[in-house]
Amino acid sequence: MINLIKIIPELEPDLKKYKVHIATGKKGNNPLIAFFNNKFKEWQEWQSKRNFEREYILSLIYYEPNLWLFAGIYRSISCQYKINHYDYDTELLNIAQEYIGRLIVRFDREFRASYLKLENHYDRIYLSEILKERIMVMKFQGYENVKISFEELKSIINSNEITWKTALENIKGVYLICDRLNGKKYVGSAYGEDAFWSRWAQYASNGHGGNIDLKQILSEKEADYAKNFQFSILEIRAKTTSDDEIIKRESYWKDILMTRQFGYNQN
Repeated sequence: MINLIKIIPELEPDLKKYKVHIATGKKGNNPLIAFFNNKFKEWQEWQSKRNFEREYILSLIYYEPNLWLFAGIYRSISCQYKINHYDYDTELLNIAQEYIGRLIVRFDREFRASYLKLENHYDRIYLSEILKERIMVMKFQGYENVKISFEELKSIINSNEITWKTALENIKGVYLICDRLNGKKYVGSAYGEDAFWSRWAQYASNGHGGNIDLKQILSEKEADYAKNFQFSILEIRAKTTSDDEIIKRESYWKDILMTRQFGYNQN
């Protein structure tokens, strides 16, 4: 196995100057999504404690069990307390920038700590894979596992991610949009050319996809409110299924979830 030091030899002379940030986050605060949206630096600079009390930060983001995506090496410049958190000022260094979003390392994390001294763990961080191109979004994980935020949806559509596009343009079905602030739901259907892909691309472009209630909400609360929407798939059918059948299934799920009475469906 190839150790991380062999990939980034600049680390070895100054191991004791580095903190390794094992970035995992919590539900709704995913560092991988921040990375895909080019906001990881800001995400990392917000800390509940003084976690980066060393000169440098080696940033690794959770990718899959025991696999971590390299997100860069940062210099910690300063730190200020801001009421309920610590706000760091950091600088992304030129070291190994060509590997950002491409280098995936293996590190068997057997504890919960997320801020580690590099000298204690460098010999357990190994090369898993170097991708040909920088990864822009998480690959498609199966229809039954689709539960993505509006920001994730935009990243998927805007990057034209091939695994998602292939999966979504080849099936018809019924989907659910949930407002994570109030729990209200909207049931919709995807059919026609490119089915889910083309339908969800409409949401990615404006947040409401032309739905009357969602459009009204965004008009009242401004477009940024769409960040509260979560997308999932309720049911899939073959591309050969008639559009009428898909519309019937949409109505079925509206009845089951009572989205006409208590959600965002008007009909």
